[in-house]
Amino acid sequence: MVRRYIEAMFEVLAFVYDNYSDSHACPELPVLHRTLNTLGFSPREVEVALLWLEDLKSAAHQMSTHPSASNPPEPFAVEMRVLIQSEQARLGKEGWGFLVFLATIGALTGEELELVLERAMATPCKPLHLSDLKLIVLLVFWGLAREPDALVLDELCDHQTGRLAH
Repeated sequence: MVRRYIEAMFEVLAFVYDNYSDSHACPELPVLHRTLNTLGFSPREVEVALLWLEDLKSAAHQMSTHPSASNPPEPFAVEMRVLIQSEQARLGKEGWGFLVFLATIGALTGEELELVLERAMATPCKPLHLSDLKLIVLLVFWGLAREPDALVLDELCDHQTGRLAH
């Protein structure tokens, strides 16, 4: 029951990602809520997903208006980031390994990694499936209106679901 609820939340988030080119193209919450309900998503699942999405948009906006946003990103020493126990439980070794990989190759800055971690912690699942974590990373890029490198995008996209690049 809980896993189905979590899957439904990620289905709503995947739909939004697949159907709106970036967070600025996404309609306001009331319009999006009606659209998603009309498409058959349950009101409760839609509300939870849209609250999560609104928090992402707010955090992305804060990052883009932060004074350091105009400075080039500095290399991030991912080996210095220590996960607290709840983060370890949420991500698991596979999820953290994937995020370390993205940070190490420069796909995620330190601020972006922290935003991914914050959004991962805002999900109700423990542990987080790798496919769900990849969607969170895609949504962080989406929220920041930043297109990931083609190879990173290929790594993030779940080919079985046929998600399209923006």
